[in-house]
Amino acid sequence: MKSRLIASLVVGAALVLGTSGCSLISAHATTIEYSPAEGTNVPDESGPLQVRNTMIVANDEGTEGNFLAAIINSTDETYVLNIDFADGVTEQVIVPAGTVKSLGENADPILIRDLNTPPGATLSASFQSGEGVTSVISVPVFNGDLEYLAPFVP
Repeated sequence: MKSRLIASLVVGAALVLGTSGCSLISAHATTIEYSPAEGTNVPDESGPLQVRNTMIVANDEGTEGNFLAAIINSTDETYVLNIDFADGVTEQVIVPAGTVKSLGENADPILIRDLNTPPGATLSASFQSGEGVTSVISVPVFNGDLEYLAPFVP
């Protein structure tokens, strides 16, 4: 009787461990933050603005580029986003309260004339707004090979 009880407990424990799989020891994929698009997100500590999906679409030589990003201002104040690219280009973007500003489109292009970074590489850039710290990220550089990026090639 005692051995039957022990055998039942062992089988039950094996069943619990077997059905729980690796979820006992590995991170849950839904808790890992990532960028689902080709671009890179700027960490939120860079200020009150959220900068999402940053990328540069360049010509095939990598000598000119168009900076693309979405900037979200969910606050009640207008803020300025300061962007400093490693190649010396500096930009300031004014983002009104409660708006999403899409950079790189016809209305708001940020063109980098002396890019000197080939497609497939990255360009270091720093971002800062409000009282936030400066965040430095690597911005990926693409060319027009992807059909939906072709209109953004300078």
